[in-house]
Amino acid sequence: MEMKPIIFDVDGTLWDTTEVVARAWNEAIRATGGTSRAVTAEKLKQVFGRPMNVIADILFADADEQQRAKLLDACVEYEHEALESCTDNLLYPGVVETIRELSKQTPLFIVSNCQSGYIELFMSKAGVERYITDIECFGDTRLSKGENIKLIMKRNHLKDTVYVGDTQGDYEATVVAGIPFIYARYGFGQPEHYDRVIDQLPDLLHMAL
Repeated sequence: MEMKPIIFDVDGTLWDTTEVVARAWNEAIRATGGTSRAVTAEKLKQVFGRPMNVIADILFADADEQQRAKLLDACVEYEHEALESCTDNLLYPGVVETIRELSKQTPLFIVSNCQSGYIELFMSKAGVERYITDIECFGDTRLSKGENIKLIMKRNHLKDTVYVGDTQGDYEATVVAGIPFIYARYGFGQPEHYDRVIDQLPDLLHMAL
């Protein structure tokens, strides 16, 4: 079965960290101050997929720009520590097995709007580093997801690829990059448009791309 190279989103596509991250961010907020807001897993699901600075603008709208930046730095630090020490399985069903099997057929990539080090942390926790050819994120380039997809495509000489994600922002990024969008319906969002849909990641193993 023909298989194009695949670029994955992370949050809402490969794993769901929102419960752990919400607890960590609330600890960071209590330690840092500057906002009366609290974070919940549901709130995070509504904003995940956007660049980190945009998430801070939305969640900490009552803080000034300098305080938002300080809060975001603290939240990222607390989040990384919480995820690194977390022993719960945060992966969606079949993620490791699917990535392993797909890697035998086609190159795999990850592009996210996350902070620097987040994709690496995901790969380490999931044990999938050896199966991923290349990664890119907003934290490293300060570019939009669409531009980072284009960067991955250029760097790896990809002309025919697909992106698997779960939000409207993911769909819009594929429009920028000019590639098809596969909607992970089990994730966080409800995009207005998509080219294909999956109800679990292993569906990709039986899909002609």
